[in-house]
Amino acid sequence: MYKTDVVIIGGGPCGLAAAVGASKAGAKCLILERDERLGGILTQCIHNGFGLHLFNEELTGPEYAERWKARIAGDKNISVLNNAFCYSIEREKDGFLVSAFSGDGLVEVFARSVVLALGCREKPAGAINLCGSRPAGIFSAGCAQKLINIEGKKVGDKVVILGSGDIGLIMARRLVCEGSQVLGVYEIMPQSGGLARNITQCLKDFNIPLYLSTTITRVVGDKRVTGVYVAPVNEKLQPITELEKFIPCDTLLLSVGLIPEIEIAGDLGLEFNPVTNSYTVDEYYQTSLAGLFCAGNVLHVNDLVDNVSAEGERAGECAGIYARSGLDMANRIEITHDEHIKYTAPKYIYNTHTGTAKISFRVDKNYKQSIIRAVSSGVEISKRPAPAVTAGEMQTLIIDKSKIANDLHLELLVI
Repeated sequence: MYKTDVVIIGGGPCGLAAAVGASKAGAKCLILERDERLGGILTQCIHNGFGLHLFNEELTGPEYAERWKARIAGDKNISVLNNAFCYSIEREKDGFLVSAFSGDGLVEVFARSVVLALGCREKPAGAINLCGSRPAGIFSAGCAQKLINIEGKKVGDKVVILGSGDIGLIMARRLVCEGSQVLGVYEIMPQSGGLARNITQCLKDFNIPLYLSTTITRVVGDKRVTGVYVAPVNEKLQPITELEKFIPCDTLLLSVGLIPEIEIAGDLGLEFNPVTNSYTVDEYYQTSLAGLFCAGNVLHVNDLVDNVSAEGERAGECAGIYARSGLDMANRIEITHDEHIKYTAPKYIYNTHTGTAKISFRVDKNYKQSIIRAVSSGVEISKRPAPAVTAGEMQTLIIDKSKIANDLHLELLVI
């Protein structure tokens, strides 16, 4: 059995940063990574755009991962166990027992605190009730990315993409660069779920059409996809079947959402947020169970890996402090918000009257001109202008905790 202060489940960008944070707090930690190497999804993201906020450089995914690997290399407080698939977390009297399968058999780790840094997985075709047959040629965008970037395979010649999340947009460009023809990206919502820069750089710059308020109704094909039917949708997101049309193609890519990998903690009775399909956390990135922390894409899907790393480092540092000396958890306040804001992370802060708190959130749809502000006991304590707010982009607001009374409410004022 291993014994350590903090066990970190997942060795991607969040887990690597969490290890750095835990070590910064003087805690010993162990990263459990199910793959044979660290880095997570970054290892197959060969495009640039990573690290602009944390390193002031535009890095590829593997380059970004190497920066964090270099930070943990030689750190005597940090240990790594690869090829370790975690399957359970049990609450013990003075900590947690984490069990995993590894190449050497069953591994058990006792730790004072745990950081969930497992990221998320893609929704498959079965999760969206896609009608039609099940021929070859249907891929999730991430699967296609791995086949192209890691395996060196070509996934298809004429491609249709369903969903306009960032990975779908990035793969549209990647497919064109590999010689495929992308016939269109179809999005059921009235706005894209991806960053504005990706819409410009990946679609507009490559003359790839984006069809909003449109979805795929049927897949056609026997052994291989031969085409799909598409149709516009009404305000209830229901297809208008009389306007349905056929698009000949041999490949369908799905970029229809991500599912946080939270199952390992499913028996611990944690407070759940149905909007993010994950757990709620406080400003320490601690779940409703003391000592269990959650950050990065397993908490909520971030649009920038820099934010994932920042959350991971904060969660790791707080987990280390918890393991070594404990955290101040007095005077907890629930953050409330108006109807334009879908959720906040964290959901709770501690009214210590000192320091600042960073609140992240997403809005329900795109807004051109607005103001984001925080109110406590009817008094405005923080605000910033937001010239353009999109549903696909994470928003943040910094709060001066010395100005908080006994409540905190976030608002998006549409101008």
